[in-house]
Amino acid sequence: MKEVYNASSITVLEGLEAVRRRPGMYIGSVDYRGVNHLMYEIVDNAVDEHLAGFCSRIEVTIHKDGSATVKDNGRGVPVDLHEKGVSAERVIFTTLHAGGKFDSNSYKVSGGLHGVGSSVVNALSEWMTVKSSVGGAVYADRYKRGEPDQELEKGMIPMIGKSKKTGTEISFFPDPEIFGHHSFKASSIKSRLHQTAYLNPTLTILFVNEREGEQESLEYHEPEGIRGYIKELNQGKECVTGIIAYSGKEDGIEVDVCLQFTRTFEETILGYCNNIYTAEGGMHLTGFKNRFTAIMNSYARELGVLKEKDENFTGADTRNGMTAIISIRHPDPMFEGQTKTKLGSADAAKATAAVTAEQLPVYLDKNLDELKEMLKCATRSATVRKNQLKNKENLLGKSKYSFDSNGKLANCESRDASKCEIFIVEGDSAGGSAKTARNRRYQAILPIRGKILNVEKASMDKVLANAEIKTMINAFGCGFSEGLGNDFDISKLRYDKIIIMADADVDGAHISTLLLTFFYRFMPELISEGHVYIAMPPLYKTIPARGEAEYLYDDEALAKYRKSHRNFKLQRYKGLGEMDAEQLWETTMNPETRLLKQIEIDDVQSADQLTSLLMGTEVEPRRNYIQENAVYATLDV
Repeated sequence: MKEVYNASSITVLEGLEAVRRRPGMYIGSVDYRGVNHLMYEIVDNAVDEHLAGFCSRIEVTIHKDGSATVKDNGRGVPVDLHEKGVSAERVIFTTLHAGGKFDSNSYKVSGGLHGVGSSVVNALSEWMTVKSSVGGAVYADRYKRGEPDQELEKGMIPMIGKSKKTGTEISFFPDPEIFGHHSFKASSIKSRLHQTAYLNPTLTILFVNEREGEQESLEYHEPEGIRGYIKELNQGKECVTGIIAYSGKEDGIEVDVCLQFTRTFEETILGYCNNIYTAEGGMHLTGFKNRFTAIMNSYARELGVLKEKDENFTGADTRNGMTAIISIRHPDPMFEGQTKTKLGSADAAKATAAVTAEQLPVYLDKNLDELKEMLKCATRSATVRKNQLKNKENLLGKSKYSFDSNGKLANCESRDASKCEIFIVEGDSAGGSAKTARNRRYQAILPIRGKILNVEKASMDKVLANAEIKTMINAFGCGFSEGLGNDFDISKLRYDKIIIMADADVDGAHISTLLLTFFYRFMPELISEGHVYIAMPPLYKTIPARGEAEYLYDDEALAKYRKSHRNFKLQRYKGLGEMDAEQLWETTMNPETRLLKQIEIDDVQSADQLTSLLMGTEVEPRRNYIQENAVYATLDV
């Protein structure tokens, strides 16, 4: 029977139904990141009030029941009658692409430019309440899953009290029908709020968490602005210049830049547009990078650092050791997608380039010693890059499926990367068991000897000379990236899953941390593209007098098991080597029964800072961090 395709086949989604039907189009995902995105949309609206000059304080609260409240002292949501015949507040929260962001008289600069933020949050919330203090009165409205929950008299929302203050208070509960069991991730929200405080030095943000076991109250106020942000990012690093800051305006776009050089081979550049972190960069970063490289090469020629026969420094050379923040305020930015991860406005590149060309030389001409230190960083990068070029070519130039000659890698039979996975296993004993246990068709085993080099502390030549690291780079087949350039090509990765399989003890955790540090610094795309996992071997095997044996993966599971079982034997696995091949397959390697933790990074800034702090050379900051956070550690007793 032929299916009829005519006018009756066309579905029109009314109101906010489209948002609930396809939430990923509006908030990116429906896991905890999507839940947090709801919070960010409401907070961004409050920040826009601050940018407009009407808000100095924002209060963010996560309540015990999992709901949230965002309160500001801005102008309040308009409640007067709209031309549609209902209160303007009702239009804002029930209509896509409705809001003051399209009126240049209301907001000169805005992060929520698409005008869908408030209505999307409403659509994806089980319930929402809106309180607006404006004109000496307080008005309130209620919604359920995007639909109004109260009748309006003559289109106006009811007044519930009086107040001399102005502002908006929005409370909402992320809908379990959309987000399942996912809830707000407080650590990410705190990081986002702190960044916002750095970008807005006259704004105060209060964060309160009322959830059981997480109670805390923090106030973020950073009068130093992005200077203070640079100080935080470079905490524990050896700085070779002071903080260089400059600002300017070009074609209505305001530009603030702050940068500092450290004695590392790392490059950390964070871009913001209208307070929105552009995780994937964009034109504002392109303009800054291109002009910065040109300026540094010009100075290098002028000062004789580069001779006539020398080639110019690459962009990566000139940014070697740089930590920078580029923040712009654009009256009409073009982001790629509602989640605003990349800025596409071409005029942003022109603005950052123009301001950098005008302001940076003024500073460098007055601070020649710092300029020379910056050129030393570039020279060091270029020297190492050239010296290691042959080494890298030898390392990466082997044929596609030739591996290291020491025979460590037990490769799989399949050449379909989408179906293959590689286990990185510490020690010959565990490696032997894994080789016996694996499915040879699609599972490869790469044993490593002990703890690999800590790349955060090592020089580039030591990293490239390390046998274990060379073996991994060659086995993965996709090269590596670092501050000296980028030879990494994710399309050449030979395995869809890279699984770290270490013992469930302190040494195993240390090995996993060292491997993750290496991946993060030299192959970050492996993590960002979702290819890195940690295997979860069990801690215990229970053998009851009657019934089947069970594997338990933590002490909490053991405590629960004890409540329902009395007569049983308990086997404690101190290492993978204690399991025979059958047990290892059943518990840790069989895709049907195993547990894997996928490694994700949802906050690049915090990840970079924490990696430097915990794995770097400075002892005191690391000790302080461990002492302050020891209370949150999970101990194996």
